[in-house]
Amino acid sequence: MPLNSVVSAVTDRVIERSREGRTRYLDLLTRERDQWIGRPMLGCANLAHAYAGTEEDRPAMKAGGGMNIGIVTAYNDMLSAHAVYYRYPEQMKVWAREVGATAQVAGGVPAMCDGVTQGYAGMELSLFSRDTIALSTAIALSHGTFEGALLLGICDKIVPGLLMGALRFGHLPMLLVPGGPMPTGISNKSKAAVRERYATGDADREELLDSEIAAYHTQGTCTFFGTANTNQMMMEVMGLHVPNAAFVNPGTKLRQELTRAAVHRVAGLGWRGENYRPIGHCVDERAIVNAAVGLLATGGSTNHLLHLPAIARAAGIIIDWEDLDRLSGAVPLIARVYPNGSADVNGFEAAGGMAFVIRELIASGHLHGDILTAGADTLGASANKPMLEDDKLTWRDPGPSGDDTILRTPAEPFSPDGGMRILAGNIGRSCIKVSAVERDRWIVEAPAAVFSDQAEVLAAFQRGELDRDVVVVVRFQGPRANGMPELHKLTPPLGVLQNKGFRVALVTDGRMSGASGKVPAAIHVSPEALGGGAIGLIRDGDLIRVDAVAGTLEALVDAAEWAAREPAAAPPAAEGFGRELFGMFRGLSDEAEKGASAVLAGAGL
Repeated sequence: MPLNSVVSAVTDRVIERSREGRTRYLDLLTRERDQWIGRPMLGCANLAHAYAGTEEDRPAMKAGGGMNIGIVTAYNDMLSAHAVYYRYPEQMKVWAREVGATAQVAGGVPAMCDGVTQGYAGMELSLFSRDTIALSTAIALSHGTFEGALLLGICDKIVPGLLMGALRFGHLPMLLVPGGPMPTGISNKSKAAVRERYATGDADREELLDSEIAAYHTQGTCTFFGTANTNQMMMEVMGLHVPNAAFVNPGTKLRQELTRAAVHRVAGLGWRGENYRPIGHCVDERAIVNAAVGLLATGGSTNHLLHLPAIARAAGIIIDWEDLDRLSGAVPLIARVYPNGSADVNGFEAAGGMAFVIRELIASGHLHGDILTAGADTLGASANKPMLEDDKLTWRDPGPSGDDTILRTPAEPFSPDGGMRILAGNIGRSCIKVSAVERDRWIVEAPAAVFSDQAEVLAAFQRGELDRDVVVVVRFQGPRANGMPELHKLTPPLGVLQNKGFRVALVTDGRMSGASGKVPAAIHVSPEALGGGAIGLIRDGDLIRVDAVAGTLEALVDAAEWAAREPAAAPPAAEGFGRELFGMFRGLSDEAEKGASAVLAGAGL
């Protein structure tokens, strides 16, 4: 099947726009490869420091015959998805020895849990934790003692941050190593129902807590298709995992063998061999477009409208929301996973998972099947599911969809398009995800209720002031204002209002979560309110039109009056919970469409 014409045109657009930056980046990789401060060049005292922490591997390291693999780990046991990494480094060292290599923990990176910080002050550090992770990854790899790396990370900001840092060492071969989702707890429908009952006062805190614990009940990634699992999907379609490692549960023999295979694989990708595959060459324009196609075909997290441009920039590539919008019109939605369906990622995996998705999207011409992959020799290898036969790892074709309420072919999709839209108008430029929104709610026209904090929205909801047709406007939530926290706590009350029959929408310069669902939400509004963005001109009662059909976001206010308005005054910068330490990040951060990154903006990328 030839490449889809829109995918081809968007790829050409990305390549042309990125030509100068990508050339500079590839030149950097060549210089770094040729001038790399590696182990043969380090002084004896430098090497002695590097080898002092290990005794068993010291002779092999001193001999220098095999690759020394740096492990960058996001382990902590507060985050369920990353708690599984506890023993990975010691296992990886054993598996490296099996193929004549060695491995060391190069460094750790922070890994905060957005599920813990949702709605509270810590969430204002969430997006900038991505930049912190990128910096931490660079520090970990800066020692010059590694010929390759394994990146241990799964969740929301961790994978993008690891990649942003790792790509500045793009002459090294690297793989990302997932840990897998926790087994299924209570159904997502049951969980959502209790949340909405709690929002209306019909469930108490004990019932809500019991429900949440039944959903998030053990080690492993949360099972809804939010940002963490969208990360994993993207790594698969970019070829940065051992094929189809993403959604195998922790604690299984298959999970262990996939991790072992990752160690063996990266050990064979160094420049001393014939299969040199540096990560900076693997992450090219076509791989970035693949990630965008996967995002749209599976109904993934809106957070990647920030993360994908940031990852791309770290590799000298420019992709923007216009590219995503064009692709969305051509890429069919072939997966329904909660919050865009009833099944969780375990149900998705059982129905065929990423093997089915990749096979079908290559066959339909929506994925670049010829990208340089790190996890296997070709992306086509990822069109097969891993399994154990006589305790040996092998891969097999997934067959037809095991459940056509979860996975369908591009010929018979859930929707002919990917469900992401760009909205533009006198309020600014924003994104909306409609794959989980009923078609009759794609257009909402209603008076504005304006807030500067999601706590204000919740209080107004409790007072009954929002029991009407309403467009809730929450501003001063952008990266420069307060770090662009997710406004996930608004989902249940706005859902309640919608269930009552009201026409409801959200407009914000902040983020929604990867679990953005059934309420239409125009998010990431740019320019943001801080600094004079037009969202700061909206007043209570202004008629607002959110139109995902026409792609418009308008305040239906007389043009002369609109032009004469003064922007709302920004609330004072918050202190406490360490937020003041991130003032530099807020000050340097660029706009959402570029990735909302202080580190990339500060580096001139």
